Amino acid sequence: MDIGTLFGLVAGAALIIMGILGLTQDFKMFWSIPSVLIVVGGSFASTMISFSLKEVWTLIGSILAVFKKEKVKMVDEVEMIVELAPMARKSVQDLEKSLSSVKNPFLRDGLQMVVDGYNPQEVREILETRIENRAQRERSEAYVLRTMGKYSPAFGMIGTLIGLVVMLYGMASISSAGKDPMEVLGKGMGAAIITTFYGSVMANLIFNPMAVKFETRIEKQNILQTMLIEGVMLLQARKHPLIVREKLNSFLRPRDWKKPEETK
Repeated sequence: MDIGTLFGLVAGAALIIMGILGLTQDFKMFWSIPSVLIVVGGSFASTMISFSLKEVWTLIGSILAVFKKEKVKMVDEVEMIVELAPMARKSVQDLEKSLSSVKNPFLRDGLQMVVDGYNPQEVREILETRIENRAQRERSEAYVLRTMGKYSPAFGMIGTLIGLVVMLYGMASISSAGKDPMEVLGKGMGAAIITTFYGSVMANLIFNPMAVKFETRIEKQNILQTMLIEGVMLLQARKHPLIVREKLNSFLRPRDWKKPEETK
């Protein structure tokens, strides 16, 4: 579980509720089931029109993925490649025997290509194509989230317009019934605007932030796999472990660099 995502949602919701309670003790005025149905139902329906049914269903998986903790650490992958460097320098057979210890499937596939005799250009092209296609698929999932974030405020405004139409058409009958039109107008206006409130909260607290986090993870994965490609190329070229480490350190933050004396 990604604590940051969960904490952000809980903290954001809590601060909004505290802000409301700081202005009024009547919290029930901010709850409207018709408004929720208009915003959620309308946004989901528009997203289904914009994408295929299969792409829309990935929305659930994308939301769940945002809550998952990132497991891959680039420092660990660098250490794995450096450990494989002496085997690669000895022979392809020794490298092949070490493949069972490689947990990252992308790295393992690249090394398997080396063992199978692919030339460096072929290995690089195949792996770079995999990165490009994976990133494209994942960006399309993030775009579904962004689309929900784009439509939510729009349907919030639609709900507001619906509320205003209902309110204004009812003003004549309210006046004839002897009620204060201004009092009813104020209540009706508040009920109409609450739909826009829902749309804005859903877009800016849920869908758009999740899309940003999803896209950030895509870029991190791109950097990681690009580093793994460079590692595979270095192993195929039978570079010395010191050279392998120094070149791969360029993908890490300086504070994560490990010097040769630290790896004994």
